Amino acid sequence: MKSWKSCKNSLVATFAVAIALSSHAMTGHRLFSTHPAEDSLAGWERESYPIGNGWFGASVFGGVWDERLQITENSFLTRRNLTSALDIRTRFLGDGHSTSNATDYVREVEFDTGIARVAYSCGGVKFRREIFASYPDRVLAVKYAASEKGSLSFDLKLEIPYTHEFGVGTKAYNGRAGRVAASGRSIEAIQHLQYYNVKFYALLTLETDGEVVARGDTLEVRSANEATAFFSCGTNYRIAPESFVVSDPYCVYGPRGYVVRDARTAKKSEIEKPDPAVAERVRASVSAAAAKGYEVLRTRHVADFSGLMGRAAVSLPDTTDVERLFQFGRYLLVSSSRPGTMPANLQGVWTAHDKSPWGAGYWHNVNVQMNYWPAFTTGLAECFEAYAAFNEAFRPATRGLVERYLAEHDLGEMPSKEESPDIWIIGTSMYPYEVGEGPVRHSGPGQGGLTTKLFADWWDFTHDEKALRRHVWPAIHGMADFYCRCVREYDGKWLSKFSASPEQISTPGGAWKGAWGNPPPFYTTIGCAFDQQMIWENNNDLLRLAAVLGTNDAVVARVRRQIDRYDPVQVGESGQIKEYREEKKYGEIGEYNHRHVSQLMGLYPGMLINSDHPDWMAAAKVTLDERGDKSTGWALAHRMLCRARLGDGDHALALLRTMMAERLYPNLWDVCPPFQIDGNFGATAAVAEMLIQSHAPDGKGGFVIEVLPALPKEWAKGGSFKGLCARGGWVVDCKWKDGTPVNVVLRPANALVDRCARPEVRFGGRPLGFTMKEVLK
Repeated sequence: MKSWKSCKNSLVATFAVAIALSSHAMTGHRLFSTHPAEDSLAGWERESYPIGNGWFGASVFGGVWDERLQITENSFLTRRNLTSALDIRTRFLGDGHSTSNATDYVREVEFDTGIARVAYSCGGVKFRREIFASYPDRVLAVKYAASEKGSLSFDLKLEIPYTHEFGVGTKAYNGRAGRVAASGRSIEAIQHLQYYNVKFYALLTLETDGEVVARGDTLEVRSANEATAFFSCGTNYRIAPESFVVSDPYCVYGPRGYVVRDARTAKKSEIEKPDPAVAERVRASVSAAAAKGYEVLRTRHVADFSGLMGRAAVSLPDTTDVERLFQFGRYLLVSSSRPGTMPANLQGVWTAHDKSPWGAGYWHNVNVQMNYWPAFTTGLAECFEAYAAFNEAFRPATRGLVERYLAEHDLGEMPSKEESPDIWIIGTSMYPYEVGEGPVRHSGPGQGGLTTKLFADWWDFTHDEKALRRHVWPAIHGMADFYCRCVREYDGKWLSKFSASPEQISTPGGAWKGAWGNPPPFYTTIGCAFDQQMIWENNNDLLRLAAVLGTNDAVVARVRRQIDRYDPVQVGESGQIKEYREEKKYGEIGEYNHRHVSQLMGLYPGMLINSDHPDWMAAAKVTLDERGDKSTGWALAHRMLCRARLGDGDHALALLRTMMAERLYPNLWDVCPPFQIDGNFGATAAVAEMLIQSHAPDGKGGFVIEVLPALPKEWAKGGSFKGLCARGGWVVDCKWKDGTPVNVVLRPANALVDRCARPEVRFGGRPLGFTMKEVLK
């Protein structure tokens, strides 16, 4: 990799050199309401405001006389179900302190700082609360204040929202016990989930100038001017291979094969004592936060949070609602997925349910991948590290699944650990304690390539060689090792022997009217588009990265022999991209308007279907037209992204408008239904994809950067974006007027980027007609 100094003279001839600003101006977007959220599950889903630090999430209801802060911790699972961990309740005292008597009520959360506020007046006194969840200090902080001396009185407690008796067999699935106790100026909560033997500990400490009495599970605060609560929590879960052993209550399929195990994993009596390591960590976090004090803690939090949020911004004409939704997706990712934490699940890091919809797990046939689609394009690469670590932890447990898969489909012997040290597999559903069953029933092995595309993007967008060697290459190489074995030769083509387009049914043309409790007749086949495209994407990425690393081992050699015979795209008699090889006209097989558009994964997030293949692009449009625009929230987001890749910005924006009108709750959470966060992330990625793309190859081993590739007419009169990212490790700023860019600035994403590898930048398919700037950090 050449140094900047050796490249300087050649670059200056083409690029004007300038000095970069240290950060971008904040957009100031926020959620805002003039009333509290209803204290119910419906109120949580539709109206509560989310804050989070990745370690845990909190939902702010903003009650006047009874404030509820609902806490979620993503490893706190009953059997395959994330459950609400805790409620922090503040019940205010005083004559007239009620919702009906409150005036000038405001509840808000700022996206750029991650700070939530509640303010109102009662009886001539102004009350104010400020709440944030700090990632660097691993705590939640709440600042209470009143305008009149001694007028702040309240009872503060921790409440366990759901308990269930411990039992045997299936009755152990939901076993949950706990206790809460207040002492001095602190409250601790200890809980135990039976099924996975999860031990939870939480601690809240209060600092105030008022009088405090601890009584039972409550801190009684009287006659204060202000008060500050510091809270943290955690479980005994570890993101490590040994955590992914349990798969079934009686027949566990883990790394060491089948193990018969009784479902009873914990005793209720153990609740009396917390896990020592967890309690020590939580107490240390709360103690350190209290020692720093609220203002220092707040400053550290804002610096951390705004440092990420401030990297990217879009300014669009007369469309602040789109700008707000764009930043909201980034806000949710920063709040729910950080290095060292659990990754964002189907509901990010928020649930108020006893048993969350879909278990709030990690669905790998599109959903968890969509969670991270905006990470690299909008400057949040660090947020992907949480998933990468989680993925690396569960991969060893899937070796047994690989062995079972190869045996069930007569695909040869399982390779030895020495021959295939990093081989792995993934199916649809998985949880923090279970790796699932591998590709079965309704979703084929393409789920692995759909996942590794995120790892390839990690390298392509950052050019971080350490990440390439340590994280990216093992993931892609191990999946390629499996893919070389899951295909068989049919008429000269290498096709996936077991194949299924996610959740598609065998009923021709229509829609299945059943319920998930009564599984539909899922359609399975050989070599469907989803699997072939994702096998091609993963293995093409393997060859690209092997060239970077100078590697040519047995897996690389095998892929090189197969790559040209995967036959990933076929065009049918309707002019469509065929979902199945045996399909002739569109809709002959499966649900006509199915929510998944799995046959277009090679269009997005893949790079296979691009402008080098105009016939495939045209066929992709036919497929989208036939599939239709009415669908779930996340499915609308995927359609937006596909339309953006086709250069159809007007249609992408129309889909975005449909989502905003029909598939968002008042708090902007995406509606599947129910609330499912991947649609929020997908919408953010779609806005970025309308403004910049970098997936088309330049013929020299790199990628073309295309600015304004799918600019809607509604946005054409003028606008700008800052900090959007492109493959090759470049950060791009752009201003446009009358649909044409007037200023484009390129910056290397980090010091590791080879500044000599100057990218080709295009607009409208042609090189820019003016000199750009490269801005140095």
